Amino acid sequence: MLKTNVGLNKSIQSNVNKQITDAPSPEQKSPLAEAREQIAKTNSVSLWFSRFANRTARLVGHPATFLGAIAAIVVWAATGPIFHYSDTWQLIINTSTSVLTFLVVFLIQNTQNRDAKAIHLKLDELIRSHSPAHNDMIDIENLSDEELDELEKRYAAICKQHEARQKKNVPKPRLT
Repeated sequence: MLKTNVGLNKSIQSNVNKQITDAPSPEQKSPLAEAREQIAKTNSVSLWFSRFANRTARLVGHPATFLGAIAAIVVWAATGPIFHYSDTWQLIINTSTSVLTFLVVFLIQNTQNRDAKAIHLKLDELIRSHSPAHNDMIDIENLSDEELDELEKRYAAICKQHEARQKKNVPKPRLT
């Protein structure tokens, strides 16, 4: 038993040593830190727009903004009798909502694209770091719809096979 524990301790120590050697040294930078430095150096319009879109999406999605929009509509509706429900009165709300909707759609799409990319990168890192996982699953978001459909069918078949194996291994309930 003592030999087993010593062997186990050596195995654990070996894994700890491996993790220590795999970790970046203080002079080495993580890929994330390198990417941030590179972006900070460029200070491009893309970086500015990305930050602007992110802040705007947060603002537009805030409950106070929704309440503000409701208040604006109530004020607009209340001023209807003052302006005799004129064409100009109607044009104000139609134009302002159309312009705001048009602009916000692009900002929200930018935010969703960035979020989706970040999720894919995180999943790719998990797949890459997990040894039993198939590395060919990395970047499958770039496949065509037909290729994704075929892949989905294959995984559905694997799931059915797994469920069938589980049913075979489940003990039958005893009748008392």
